[in-house]
Amino acid sequence: MAVTDEAIEKIKAMILSGTLKPGARLPKEPDLAAELGLSRSSLREAVKALSLLNVLDVRQGDGTYVSSLEPALLLEALTFILDLQRDESVLELLQVRAILEPAAAALAAQRMTDDQVAELRSNLDDLGDNPAVEALVAADLEFHARIAAAAGNSVLSSLIDSLAARTARARIWRGLTQESAVAQTIAEHRALLDAIAAHDVEAARAVATVHITGVAQWLRRAQTSGYWVSR
Repeated sequence: MAVTDEAIEKIKAMILSGTLKPGARLPKEPDLAAELGLSRSSLREAVKALSLLNVLDVRQGDGTYVSSLEPALLLEALTFILDLQRDESVLELLQVRAILEPAAAALAAQRMTDDQVAELRSNLDDLGDNPAVEALVAADLEFHARIAAAAGNSVLSSLIDSLAARTARARIWRGLTQESAVAQTIAEHRALLDAIAAHDVEAARAVATVHITGVAQWLRRAQTSGYWVSR
């Protein structure tokens, strides 16, 4: 194992054991290096790597702290990685969404409050029946983010938010090229919200599956026919 990797593993072990808790300040560099049996240079590289992953927070003039370790913070690195994916991988991202979003919808059907449902319904009404494609996609991101948040699982919510943002371009292109795509999306959003409002878990799961797989099926056909324009 490389020296820096060893240093990372030792710091991780301290966090996992509870020796270092979220928000805790790390000992001074020479003290921590001696405690872990590491050189100061390898410890410094490990701290730098873990700060890039949002595990550690290096505050100039103050010290180094363990971050909150909240899923949304730790998964920011995933968003960066997804941004580097080529357009050819968007179909695979949609397929992952088709696995995660029905689960989130099913949980939301159990947990979403009447006030949350009313707010989402008001947002759909404000959007109207014939919005611009860009406005629809922005509303779509917000719609799915709220459902994921209502599922009550912060890891699931963060994963869905990351994936949804990365597939937004495909949905804009679908709205511009597929007849009735806008009306279909709005209708599916309303059907999904109705199922959630009725606390119908299986209906919510089914509608979410149809909604996401519909985009994936369109993209597969568009890639085959040459309608999908790569960057």
